Amino acid sequence: QVQLVESGGGLVQAGGSLRLSCAASGRTFSRYGMGWFRQAPGKEREFVAAISWSSSTYYADSVKGRFTISRDNAKNTVYLQMNSLKPEDTAVYYCAATLNRSYYSTGYNYWGQGTQVTVSS
Repeated sequence: QVQLVESGGGLVQAGGSLRLSCAASGRTFSRYGMGWFRQAPGKEREFVAAISWSSSTYYADSVKGRFTISRDNAKNTVYLQMNSLKPEDTAVYYCAATLNRSYYSTGYNYWGQGTQVTVSS
């Protein structure tokens, strides 16, 4: 069992930055691929970024060059650094953990509760 707790969301102006964190419980964190997804009101949950157990990274086209995902296995934490934020980045951001390699889909094993990110224009 893995429990995930996100933090770092908030309100920021367009062009600003935020860093999201996701702290994971359990001693097997390093075995999991970790992903960030987001869901805006009235829209489906969508893939944002993922990092494999070996630290390969994957990004949605909409965030490439602006967002960076990283992990610290010693701290059981995954991060999402978000720069050059746009109003369309406004959403609830979810952290997720998976043992399979389908990083772009929502079929992850565990999910956090989400953290709100609001970008004002």
